[in-house]
Order: sequence, then C-alpha cells, then structure tokens
Amino acid sequence: MQLLTSHLASFRLASKSNGNVDEPGAFPAREWLRQLVVGKMVQFETRKQGASAGDRVYGLLMFTEPGSSQPINIAVEAVRNGNATPKIIGSSDDSNGEDGDDYKKNLIAAFEEAKKSKANIHSGSPLVRKLQNAGDDFEVSSLVQKSQKLGDHGKIKCVIDYVFDGSRFRLHVTDPTMGDMQHASFTLFLAGVASPRLGNPRADPPTPPEEFATAARQFVELRLLQRELDVTLHGTDKSGSTAVGTIHHPKGNIAVELLKNGLAKMSDWSVRMMNPLDVPALRIAETTAKRTRTGLWHSYSPPKLAGASELIGTVVEVLTGDTLYILPDGQAYDSESKLVKLSLASVRAPRLGNSRTGRADEPYCFECKDRLRALTVGKPCKVQVHYEREIPIGDKPETRQFGTVAVKNKPDIAEILISEGLATTQFHKDGEETSPRYDDLRAAEAIAKAAKKGLHSDVESKKSAINDLTDPKKAKAYSGSLMRSGKLKAVVDYCFNGSRFKLYVPSENCFIIFAPEYVRCPQPSPRAGSRQQKPGEPFGDASRRHARLTVLQRTVEITCSGVSMGGVVTGSMTVGQGGQAIDYGLELVGAGLATVDQRKIDYGEAPKQLIDAQAAAKQNRVGIWSIEQPKPAVQAKGNESVSEKVVSIRVSEIRGASHFFYQVVDDDAVKVVDDSMKTFTKNNGTGGAPCDPKVNKVVAALFDDGSGKSWYRAKIIEKLGADKVKVLFLDHGNAAAVPVATHLRPLDPSLGTDKIPPVAKEACLALTLARPISDEDGLDAARMFQSMCWGKDLAARIHGTDESGKIATSIAIDDGETVNEKLVSAGLARAAKPGVAKSMASRAVDGSPILKLAEDLSNAQEAARRNRAGMWRYGDIGDDDDEEI
Repeated sequence: MQLLTSHLASFRLASKSNGNVDEPGAFPAREWLRQLVVGKMVQFETRKQGASAGDRVYGLLMFTEPGSSQPINIAVEAVRNGNATPKIIGSSDDSNGEDGDDYKKNLIAAFEEAKKSKANIHSGSPLVRKLQNAGDDFEVSSLVQKSQKLGDHGKIKCVIDYVFDGSRFRLHVTDPTMGDMQHASFTLFLAGVASPRLGNPRADPPTPPEEFATAARQFVELRLLQRELDVTLHGTDKSGSTAVGTIHHPKGNIAVELLKNGLAKMSDWSVRMMNPLDVPALRIAETTAKRTRTGLWHSYSPPKLAGASELIGTVVEVLTGDTLYILPDGQAYDSESKLVKLSLASVRAPRLGNSRTGRADEPYCFECKDRLRALTVGKPCKVQVHYEREIPIGDKPETRQFGTVAVKNKPDIAEILISEGLATTQFHKDGEETSPRYDDLRAAEAIAKAAKKGLHSDVESKKSAINDLTDPKKAKAYSGSLMRSGKLKAVVDYCFNGSRFKLYVPSENCFIIFAPEYVRCPQPSPRAGSRQQKPGEPFGDASRRHARLTVLQRTVEITCSGVSMGGVVTGSMTVGQGGQAIDYGLELVGAGLATVDQRKIDYGEAPKQLIDAQAAAKQNRVGIWSIEQPKPAVQAKGNESVSEKVVSIRVSEIRGASHFFYQVVDDDAVKVVDDSMKTFTKNNGTGGAPCDPKVNKVVAALFDDGSGKSWYRAKIIEKLGADKVKVLFLDHGNAAAVPVATHLRPLDPSLGTDKIPPVAKEACLALTLARPISDEDGLDAARMFQSMCWGKDLAARIHGTDESGKIATSIAIDDGETVNEKLVSAGLARAAKPGVAKSMASRAVDGSPILKLAEDLSNAQEAARRNRAGMWRYGDIGDDDDEEI
C-alpha cells in the first residue's frame, strides 16, 4: 500500500523531468525518513479521502522508538526537522474533528520551530543534489574501476533504490569516498545468480511474469529495498551498461538466500567474475534447493544417463584436447561400438582446425591434445559420468557423456589441463548440469590466469611448422636421413590398417607414413564416409583394432631401412620399454593378424623369426589361418599357343604409325557405354565433383569432342601437380591433361571396368617398326596411316601380342596389301628382325600367316631400300636406329 501523509508537502527528488536536480533539501529529507523507518515496525491510520484523491490513500504514520511507549508522528517530526512543510487547507471537509485540529496545530508549531532552528530547508544553503545516471553521465566500467581503487577493500556504500526483479536492482552511490561519483545511479546484476523475469504488461501483447518472479522480487524487497549496504563491483555485463556485483548484508548473503529458497538459479557468466572462494556457498545452496525441490526446482529430477554413472576401463584414443575413447573393463574390443566416447565435464579445450571448412587451429590445441594423450592413452582410468548432451554431428545428433577422469594418482585430469593453461572451464547456461568439481576447476583456472600460463599468456602462441613427409617425393628425398639416424622415437598419429601408420617423429619434426618391413596386413573395411569402395578382407578390421589398442598414440621406437615407390617408409617398430619391449611386426604375425610377404620369403630376405612365427600361427590356426586360404591362380605360360582371328575394327586414336587404339565394329559394349555415359551426363550435368585423384583410379572425365562437353570413362595415369592430372579415355584411347576440380567426378560403380571392360583396345602393326611422331619420318608415317585407316571399317588380323602387351595386327586394305606393307614399302617403317617373327610364330597355333607377313614385309623393305624411299634416301640405316624405332 502507498500512504501519503496528510496535510504535508515534500520536496521533489531528482528525475529526468526536472533535469536530474533535486529541489533544495529533497535528498536530506528522503535520507532522514529512510534511516528512521525503513525496516522497522510503524503504525498508521487513514483519514477521510478528498474528492480528488483517486486511488491515493492519505493518513498519518506513527513510529515508536525502542524503549519508549509514546509514538512519534512522522509528519510532525518531518516538519520540525525542516524536511517538509505543512499544507493547511481551511476547508472543514478535510478535518477529522478535534484530532484533526490538534494535528494541524502541531504541524504549524513544528514549522515555526524549524524556521527558528534553520533546519534543512530553512537553512541558508540546503543541499541540492545533481544525480548522475549511468550511460548518460558516466560509463559503468569507470565506476567499477573507481570503486575497486577507492573503496574499502573494494566495497562502497549504496542505497538500493529500486528492485526490478530478484537479481536486478537500481542503486544509488552514497559513499563519500567516491568523490564526484557519490550521487551516481546505476543498474546492478547480482553476481552469481539469475532470478525469473517479471512480465511487461505494457508490451503488445503483454508478457506474463515467469514462474516465481513475483515471489523473488518480494523476497528481495523485504530485505534490501531502501537499505544502505556495502556493494562490491566485479565488472560489467557484455554490453557494458550494467554493473555486476555482490551485495553484502549484515545478516547474510542475499544471493545464497535466493538460491536456497529456489527463487534463483546460478548464472555461470557472472559467477566467473566472483572470487572463486565465494562460489562454493552458492553451489551448495542451489544443490540443497534441487535436492529438496524448492521453488523453481519443484519439478527437478536428476539427469538420467543412458549408460553407467561410473566407468572403469582403458583409454584407447584421444580425439581432441577434451574428448577420448575408452574401452570398458570386461569388454572385448571386437567392434568400434564397444568404445565409449567421453568428454571432460565442464572443460573446453582449444579446437583443432578443419581444412574443409577453412577453420584455423586454435592456439595450444596440439599442446592440449598431446598433454591429454601423455596423461591417459593406454592407461587404466576411472570415470564418474555427471551428465549427457546432444551433440550435433552430421545429420544425426550424438548423445555424448561428460565426466571426470581419474588416472592412477591423478584424481581429475581436467584440473591438470586447466592448471597448466592448456584448457579453460566451460561456460554453462543457467540451470545446466556441471561437474561437481566445477568450482575447483575455476580456482585452478584463476591460478593459471594469474601465472599467465598457456592460453592466458601475453605472448602470442606460434605454431611450429612440421615437415610433412607423407608426400612420396618428399619421403624419398628425406628417407636417407631417417635411415642414417638409427633408432628413433615416434608417436603413432593414425592407423590406416594393422601395419600402416602415420607417425610423428619429434627429433626430425616430421610426419611419415610407416609400415613394418616384410609384413602385410589384410585390408580393413572402409570407414563411414570413406571414398574407398573395396570391401574389407577377413581379419582386416581385427588387425586394425589390434593396432589401435596396442600402438595408437603411443610412443614407439622405429628403425628405418627403406622407402617404397609410394613414399612409405619401412623398417622395424618396437612397442614398450625395457624388458617389456616387443617387436610389433613379430607380434602381428604371431597373432595371425598379418602375413609375411611371400616374395621376401622366396628371395630369402625375410627374417627367420618372422617365418617361424607365421608357421606357428598356421599350425595353431589363429587369426587369418583359421579360415581356408585362397589358392594362387595358375598363370598362363609365356609360350602358350594363341589362335589368330580376323575382326572388323575402326581406329579411334592414333599415337603413331604403329601405335593406335581401335574399337570392334558392331560390338554391343560400344553402344552400351556410349548410351550409359550420355545418361550419366544428363543426370549429373557437366560440373565437376570432389574426386580422389589417385594414379590408376578409374573416374569420369569431361571432354568436348566438338558436339559439346560430355563425361567419358577415364583412368588417371599421371599427376601433374596439385590440381591437374593426365587421364586416358578408356573407350577411345586418347589422353588429355585436365583440371581435377572441374573436369573429374566419381564414376558410378555400375560403369566400372569390372562391369564393362574398356572398349578401346591398344594395338600395334605386327612386325612393323615406325619412328615416333616427334621425328619427321615418324610424323609422315603417322599421316600415311591416318589416310589409309581413319574413319573406315577395317579388316584386321589379330596375331597375338607384342613384348609390351599391345595387340599385334595386320590390317588389309582394298588392293589386297596390308597397311604394314604399305608403310614399309614407302620407307616410312621397317620390318622387324627375323627372330621377332619366329618368336611370335612359335606362340601361334598356326604360325604360317605371321611368317608370310614377315616375308612380305622383308620384300617391301628391300624394294624401299633399292628405291631410296623415305628413311632409306641417304642409304642404309645403321643398327643404332633400331633402338630409336
């Protein structure tokens, strides 16, 4: 209820309507009344209301001082102290009999006394206060800094003028030590807590108050409103317009009381500004309210965990600076699903970068991850799971557990990372579950900040460049240094399969691809999202899991002995130290998870202990040897007889006079491929798509044959830098250099060469040797071949293959001669030596056509020599020209 004292005129306090300046004596009058009655018991009586009173209540207010039985009329005392003036109206309607007359007389008498004593308003210079408002007259941050500098241990005296809600107030500075900011007015957020917000009835539409908002406001008003209390300012909110601080009440902490009564929740962003030693009391109060389901927590239930609340196991892998994979005790690692993915509760580690999205590495991300690796990987641990979160990863969210990890004598790994400045505490939303040790983590963070460690250092973190030798060219160039270095310490960064790893070698500051020598592991199944299409081999996944459990992210000792053509460094790898050190390759073979390279055994290069280990694994039928092994295919003998045949062909690509590609006329495969690739182009357009540009990989490549761009089947035959490759179009035989980004895309599996073999066959003219087109005679020969064969259906006799594997043919033309003979008789090609013809004839079922062709070519060559045609124009050709041809 709002009560106005009858027949009394007071002075207006500062407000925006009067330029933020008090009427003379207004502020001392308000302070006198506040100090006299606020928080104390009073008596009041109402008087007859005038016609113009409206909803205002007029009456008298009495106060009885302690130890006295005589009540004091507040209005009379106010006039006597010069804090108000009487407003006596002569109308009889506003009197209340004799009591009213006595009241008026007392007011008049008190007024005369005040004038004689020159109290307040009657003095020569009553106080006129100029109110300063935050934001208009000063910055809140400057008030905070000044209070921390001039206040008594950072405390300044303020009056709580208004309560917006349970945790937001308007304060007036009354502390004289603040100098020109003594009469400053500002808004304060109560540090550490957030109360429900009151609604706004003036909004359109009106917003209702949140649950328990009114109760929280009344709770605070009853205890703080109009009190002069000590306030400690910690800082400002994000906008800088509102201060954040703690109000010190002689009878307790109002923030703790709000939390204890369930009228507020802890606010993580403002808790971080407080002294860590003041936070546990808040945490205990909120926990008590949760447990007793008081106020806002009336429907609270502890978080339900999908898994066990306690976990004992072994750390298998560290994914980031705060997330790891754990294999629970008693679980066989026979599937990746057996691993538990867990993040450290209430911890935020620096994030690793992502080259695909262009996100850079955050400072100290590698240091944090490596420190967590050194503390946990391969070691038994005990985990207390505190809460779970839905983490958005891809299309499906992942339910992630968060907990505290203890390893040996280290009760909380997270506290170690934070205390070393490698990670920070997580910012939690109000009401979110946190680690029970959250306050301890924040205290460790405060110590790290004070010591300026790691992330809190003033020195900018500089990422050291690591030499990446996973590129084959670099690996080959640098391999000599690695082999000369002898035994090297390395950290296994990634396991491709059971015997192929990416290692980091600290002493050489480089990454390498490493494989144990003499050992081959079966191929594992492709990972989700992998471009690999081949299915996994038996025990491929088991060998990779063994590697992950045994060597992943462990420190190993390697000795480099060679490097493959693909840039893979080979050698020996030892896991463990001292008497527990084991040869990893020997262990793999002995467990039946790898085999010894048969070629190394045949050449006598494989060590005897590896061969013995494989023999023992075979005998015990473990791992790979527990299933029947495929028998090696019988290779066709080199001298096996082949049958000749005549086919109708059409030349599709000319590389030289005796090197070309052809398609078989009326081959259904040609039409199938052509129609399929037209459909492929129609469905996918002519834009490129992400593609792995590996040599020998079959892809779809874009080519314009003059009728417009279209996709064709192609094989990558050479890399021409980072963004360009050379491809062979499998169904036509032509080659081209194309950009990877715009001219390649993955080929549908149904169009692969295992489904439809290439329809363009690589061939040569049997027993006919022509110079390359870089030579003048070779270019003339190629042009002659083109004039006779291009765009025509030709009858070709297939004689077999030459030494390089090309199909050896003789092509008949209209006059009965062969193209082979025409080129030789024109002096643009030579006949092969007799030994070559005899060798080819020996492999044929009927060698007479080959011998006949050889005789015809020999006669044509003799005629060209006599006529000094072509290459014979200067006489005989020496044997040195044979190599060129």
